[in-house]
Amino acid sequence: MKYRILFILILLPFLGFAQERGVGIRLGEPFALTYKDFIEDYLSYEIMLGSGGVNGSNYYKRAFENNPPNSNAFYLSHAASRGVNLNFRMALHEDITDTFEITTGYLLGYAGAGVQLRTTRVSYVYQPGPVVAGPVLSEDRSNLDIGPEVFAGAEYYFDDLPISVFAEVGVFLELIDRINFRGQGGIGVRYLF
Repeated sequence: MKYRILFILILLPFLGFAQERGVGIRLGEPFALTYKDFIEDYLSYEIMLGSGGVNGSNYYKRAFENNPPNSNAFYLSHAASRGVNLNFRMALHEDITDTFEITTGYLLGYAGAGVQLRTTRVSYVYQPGPVVAGPVLSEDRSNLDIGPEVFAGAEYYFDDLPISVFAEVGVFLELIDRINFRGQGGIGVRYLF
């Protein structure tokens, strides 16, 4: 009996956070499953796992030319496919319900920063030299992008439903293997529990 009471007393501080935790889906760049929880009333963390889009075609062509399979390799084309996207983010929140004169539910504005890891699978087609009639070869590579991201958005919490909806915009700065900026954004919904 003592252990049950001790267990309940230990869980009490976590029960206050029960309605602020949410899991859902984010549509946009990146497309992801999302888990968000609050550390304080104004501070949250979020983990997203999904799939990010590919970079522009010049990005992968330059990557091939900077690291060719052999010194005379001549780039012909490539095909890139989405890979895994993993984000860890922290955000500061502000209640902006009164600013928009909302009478039911509440609206939180937020801004934050995080770290993002993205992978992309790239298949290159090339010739061993710039000879027009030479053999056509191929090579598969994995592209790994890691860097910080910043974002801002708003999230609306319904009064009668355990659901929130959100929209946000942001920028990802790739630092590993090359410096590259990428705009991002999305909308989504979370189930609160």
